[in-house]
Amino acid sequence: MTHKVLLGPDEFKLTLSRLCYELIENHNSFSDTVIIGIQPRGAYVANRLAKQLKDITQQNITSGTLDITFYRDDFRHQAEPLAAYDTNIDFLIEDKKVVLVDDVLYTGRTIRAAMEALLQFGRPASVELLAFVDRRYSRHLPIQPDYVGRVVDTIQSQKVKVEWVENEGTDHR
Repeated sequence: MTHKVLLGPDEFKLTLSRLCYELIENHNSFSDTVIIGIQPRGAYVANRLAKQLKDITQQNITSGTLDITFYRDDFRHQAEPLAAYDTNIDFLIEDKKVVLVDDVLYTGRTIRAAMEALLQFGRPASVELLAFVDRRYSRHLPIQPDYVGRVVDTIQSQKVKVEWVENEGTDHR
C-alpha cells in the first residue's frame, strides 16, 4: 500500500499554531474553557494544543483525556477483548466550555461516543469539536467540527493516519 504525505513537519506545526489562534480568537480567556483529547490519538493533539496555548496566552489551560472504549457502538463486535485507555479528567466540566479534540474525524461515531462518555463528568455549557483532519465525505452521523486543521477528501477504502512524534517518532500526515 502506498501512502502520500499531505503535511510535512513544518506544515504540521503551522496547522497546530493556526488552530491555537482560532481557539484564542473564539475563547480569549480560557478560565471557563477545558480541552479534552479523545484517547488515544486525540490526546496527542490536545496535549500539544494545551502546551502551545499556555505558551502563547500565558494562561493556565485546563486539559484532560477521555477514553471512549466502552461507549462505542461497536465495542462488542471485536474479536479480541478490548483494553481501555486512561481517562484523566481531574476537574469539573459542569457549565464549562469543552473543546473536544480528535486527530481524524471520519464517520462521527467516535465523537458520538465521546459526547456520551463526557456526560459522565457533568453537563458542560457547550461542546465544540476540533479535528486535526476532517474526512468530510464519510459521515454516518451528522457531526461537523468547529475547528479543522486540514480537510481531506477520500474514498471509503482509503485511510488517513496522523503520525505523531510521541508515537511514530515524527510529525506528519
